[in-house]
Amino acid sequence: MPATAATEDLLRRLAPQVLGALVRRYGHFDAAEDAVQEALLAAARQWDADGDPAGGAGGAGEAGEVSEAGGAGGAGGSGGRPQNPLGWLIRVASRRLTDILRAEEARRRREERVAASAPRDELLAPPPGESRAPSKDDTLTLLFLCCHPVLGHEARTALTLRAVGGLTTAEIARAYLVPEATMAQRVSRAKRRIKEAGARFVPPGERERAERLGDVLHVLYLIFNEGYTATAGSSLQRHELAGEAIRLTRALRALLPANGEVTGLLALMLLTDARRAARSRPDGSLVPLDEQDRTLWDRGAVTEGLALVTEALSHKPVGSYQLQAAIAAVHDEAASAQDTDWPQILALYGLLERVAPGPVVTLNHAVAAAMVHGPRVGLSMLAALEDEPAMERHHRLGAVRAHLLERAGDREAARAAYSAAAELTLSLPERRYLLARAARLG
Repeated sequence: MPATAATEDLLRRLAPQVLGALVRRYGHFDAAEDAVQEALLAAARQWDADGDPAGGAGGAGEAGEVSEAGGAGGAGGSGGRPQNPLGWLIRVASRRLTDILRAEEARRRREERVAASAPRDELLAPPPGESRAPSKDDTLTLLFLCCHPVLGHEARTALTLRAVGGLTTAEIARAYLVPEATMAQRVSRAKRRIKEAGARFVPPGERERAERLGDVLHVLYLIFNEGYTATAGSSLQRHELAGEAIRLTRALRALLPANGEVTGLLALMLLTDARRAARSRPDGSLVPLDEQDRTLWDRGAVTEGLALVTEALSHKPVGSYQLQAAIAAVHDEAASAQDTDWPQILALYGLLERVAPGPVVTLNHAVAAAMVHGPRVGLSMLAALEDEPAMERHHRLGAVRAHLLERAGDREAARAAYSAAAELTLSLPERRYLLARAARLG
């Protein structure tokens, strides 16, 4: 029986906490990750089984898990979901991990030391009202572990999305447009490299933290972006991912309150996520920024984001997240699309091109230039991206070109560009939006 959306959301949020708890207690990142995945699968099978807390299909061991959880105040509420889902998952995953370790003859001695050092009640579900939840720092430690320098950029991102973001291998594969088997191998290799490097699950020291911070921020931003605009599927947004990225960035800022880039990234996320409710209609269709009902924007998030931008920009030198947050702030301060201070945004993109040049920055810079100097100026800037490999199969280049061609009055070329861009996106709302724009031009 497939899990409900509510159960899937809950499991995604709890997964990094369970993994952090296991790695902190036992080490063995690769084996722990496998054990957590098995526990999540068991929960997905059992928790939504109506009227049967054991779930029927879960096997004797899993039925026993739920039964014991019930005895400790576990099972209750709807279906077979325990009252303490996190404790249930940690207990089941711990047992799976123990089984895995026992099966590895060469590791028997280490497994015995771990078992001997564990508290007697380690494998028992906590009683109702008693929290044995892992520290939130576990998730941050896990985040820095996934960004270990022995891993390449792609491996860091994939492992973080899997271990911290809670995405399945199939979801990560879709996000990166690679076969699921390829992504599975990438994740597996990353875990093996972590293991071979002898990386320990301990909070990073000051020097190590500084070395990995840029990668950690980049991965957090990727997770947020995937949540704010899903790269594939029928939904425009994946709120739980964006929320998780914001939560983790808040935790990181609590650890590094004087870091301008950390504060800038949090501000950027809040100012962007504040528009979430206005970005889609009740039927799920996309609403572009200039057509959004700004009364739907989350004013609390905007206020917090603006305060954070002010603080972030007081730290020097100014980095890319601080500048992107400043751009988001200019948008959010405008009462209407017509009131947007595009000259200021253009100036900020000019700074961003110098601080952190890249094809996406150039693309957005072209949009700002078009808003200030006219669409032909923007189109001329897009020419620099024609031979850019990273943009070759990216629908945004075609979408921006189509928009500027439409503004320039070239309806036929704009229609063709919208249609071509629609063919490149795997997001159904974005595809429908682009096709609708093409159809409107006849």
